[in-house]
Amino acid sequence: MVVDQILAPVPGGIGRYTVELTRGLIATAPRSCDVEGVVAAHPQAEYDRLTDLLPGLSGLAKAPLGRRELSVAWQTGVVGLPGRGMIHSTSLLAPLFRHDRSLDPATQSVVTIHDTVPWTHPKTLTPRGVRWHKAMARRAHRFADAVVVPTHAVADELSEHFDFGDRLRVVGGAVSADLRVPDDADSLADDLDLPPAYALSVGTLEPRKGIEPLIQAMGHPDAPDVPLLIVGPDGWGEVSIADIVAREGLAEGRVRSLGFVSDAQLAVLLQRASVFVFPSLAEGFGLPVIEALSLGTPTVISDTPALVEVAADAAIVVPRDDPEHYPERLAQAMFQVVGDLELSTRLGVIGLDRSHAFSWTDSADKVWQLHADL
Repeated sequence: MVVDQILAPVPGGIGRYTVELTRGLIATAPRSCDVEGVVAAHPQAEYDRLTDLLPGLSGLAKAPLGRRELSVAWQTGVVGLPGRGMIHSTSLLAPLFRHDRSLDPATQSVVTIHDTVPWTHPKTLTPRGVRWHKAMARRAHRFADAVVVPTHAVADELSEHFDFGDRLRVVGGAVSADLRVPDDADSLADDLDLPPAYALSVGTLEPRKGIEPLIQAMGHPDAPDVPLLIVGPDGWGEVSIADIVAREGLAEGRVRSLGFVSDAQLAVLLQRASVFVFPSLAEGFGLPVIEALSLGTPTVISDTPALVEVAADAAIVVPRDDPEHYPERLAQAMFQVVGDLELSTRLGVIGLDRSHAFSWTDSADKVWQLHADL
């Protein structure tokens, strides 16, 4: 397993995905199979942290290059580094090279593409990041034995750029076992100064996440009379949440940025929210949606295909085809949920049931089966 994303400066959702899937693969490994990690060069303390996060890992294959240098080496086809054999990468960071699997079935390379943002929303990434993702996707098209995507929606979108044929496999994510409401939930709620009722969202201010129109929605006359709490970075680029709040003329306390929170704090926030809103304009899976559903929180999502696929009928869906009126639609959807106890209760029950359709054990089983098929 290429697990270096866990040690990235900002692991993000892919880092969490890597931790959970690797744990699942270790727990479900077939007899005589081991899971070894592949990483770039890091200080020993980082290796120790990685093995603590992944108990049962059989070992670490350590590259002599740092993360950035390793990504360039693999982009340019230098693969005389850790990573030959049966390789599974939870991103495009992978050693991809020409090989004949019919002569050596144990030589396999599988990569994961989580979304099509480098093609659809390139401005939300650095120019270098866009070039790297596109170059590695081209290498995957040439050399990867299979490409994992988190939803059928991403499979369809990716097929507009590459013809992977039957090499595409859908393996979704699930809720982490670490996301559970702790015994001291009331104390954590007090520490966070949670109001009796509130709307909650998780995301970065970057354009594709839809946080800006959500903040604008809080100033609409149809918005519910509850504050909006936002988990995630306070800003993006040169814009901050406070800047948007001021620009929209919202009252003090109408929108609060909580920054980064622990899993325990997030579980409390989700469980006690009157409504969870995920207004993303482009998404590959939308793990926060599953997390909200798993805690019985009534949820509002955009009509981004991946989110609709993941939530099924367990959320209120808001069309995003009219950007000018998108904030108004978000406000109305939030009001509908917050003001209708019967609706919010029904959404909570349906959402809890829907969340059971996703498990890391199932995801790990699919990955083992994929490599067995290869």
